[in-house]
Amino acid sequence: MRISSNFDSGSIEILSADQPSDIRLALRADNAADFRQWFHFRLQGAAGKRCRIRLLNASASSYPDGWTDYKVVASYDHDNWFRVSGTNYDGRALTIDIQPELDSIYFAYFQPYSWERHLQLLGRADSAMVGTVSDLGATVEGRDLNLITVGRPARKRKNVWVIARQHPGETMAEWFVEGMLDHLFDPADPVSRRLLHQVCFRIVPNMNPDGSVRGNLRTNAAGCNLNRAWVAPDMETSPEVFQVREAIGRWQPDVFLDIHGDEALPYVFVDGNGMLPSFSSRQAELERDFSAALLAATPDFQTQYGYAQDRFGPEMLTLASKWVGDRFGCLSLTLEMPFKDNADLRDGVEGWSAERSKRLARSVLAALQRMLAP
Repeated sequence: MRISSNFDSGSIEILSADQPSDIRLALRADNAADFRQWFHFRLQGAAGKRCRIRLLNASASSYPDGWTDYKVVASYDHDNWFRVSGTNYDGRALTIDIQPELDSIYFAYFQPYSWERHLQLLGRADSAMVGTVSDLGATVEGRDLNLITVGRPARKRKNVWVIARQHPGETMAEWFVEGMLDHLFDPADPVSRRLLHQVCFRIVPNMNPDGSVRGNLRTNAAGCNLNRAWVAPDMETSPEVFQVREAIGRWQPDVFLDIHGDEALPYVFVDGNGMLPSFSSRQAELERDFSAALLAATPDFQTQYGYAQDRFGPEMLTLASKWVGDRFGCLSLTLEMPFKDNADLRDGVEGWSAERSKRLARSVLAALQRMLAP
């Protein structure tokens, strides 16, 4: 029997793996910061054996409330993922009780989005009739930071910016982007066709490539939380934000969406800019219109649960959607999806999943079409 995590986005610490009934593991911190929640590992040689896997330091994670009612995701082929019903949190350890059907099984906090799939997504975008891929620069460790443009830039077209995976462990964000691009590239999709007559999309599918490959939860290779770096990014510790911010300055947004996942709240919601001193009545109207349009587009979205307006305090302008909303006076939102199931529309097999993240993107396009290209 063997536990391993030496692969793309792999992350775990092995304490003891001698007996299937007593596998003891620990969540590993980000490479240069003390955030820990993401895990992704492989168990081999346990087919047909009853396994009890405990993540002993779950209560010391960055978001311990995230374990309540949470179910681990698992896969035999690294492609089809399911929730492990035998997941329990006792206030200290997260326990996974399972009898694997095959000798190789993967476990993860959420369905991973690999660097290879990211590169394939860029290839699809570059070959699409309406898409182009451009280079914004390099990350701390020299990986490519790319921008996907969908639609033809023109003076009268509105610019919609979408960025994802500032926090690399929030993989549902890049699944969302993949779903958005699937529809934007589909010439038979009437919503996308209507949008692309009036809108140019500028999409950064992965803001944090280094952290993604390393299996980090929230930071890049330099230990920087990118979604706290927007006031004063620099090329040494936060080149990803610095370069994207420069591009946003060149193509100023009419709409800005920063896509995330929330560990604790089992809902889909948006966080707006009502707490900003600069928040205008026009921005308030745009936020109301977008929320109403998204409510009409999907029952997965709701407005009852979300963040309190004083959640971020003095650091609020260091967040992407707050900085953009303050700087450009546009509709600027953080969109959050759950790591758990969606409490409003439960799925006992997959919970909130990559597929549901992709489908939510289609609903967001419908909401944008209603607002921007009716």
